[in-house]
Amino acid sequence: MKRRPNPWIAIPALAAGIIAGALAWAITGLSCQPGLNLGVGDGCPVMAASVGVGVFVATTVGMAIVLVLVFRSLAEYREARERGAQPPGPGCEVPEN
Repeated sequence: MKRRPNPWIAIPALAAGIIAGALAWAITGLSCQPGLNLGVGDGCPVMAASVGVGVFVATTVGMAIVLVLVFRSLAEYREARERGAQPPGPGCEVPEN
């Protein structure tokens, strides 16, 4: 049961990463505004950018992992239905003898 890589998984993972990174950058940038009396001075664009990039990477990797697992389970289910076998159930059941 060899599966080809699915390049379409990257699109929603990148979209989620971009949205999460932009939100993290904006929130961090807003929290560093000098008028908020948080003791950070003139803001912190480097910190906001680094937090945004970090959140982008973490979210993209996490979403990609989840999407790969979802697509694999759907492929296993479809293959079992095509063979006429019982589709796999949830969890790690031990097959009955």
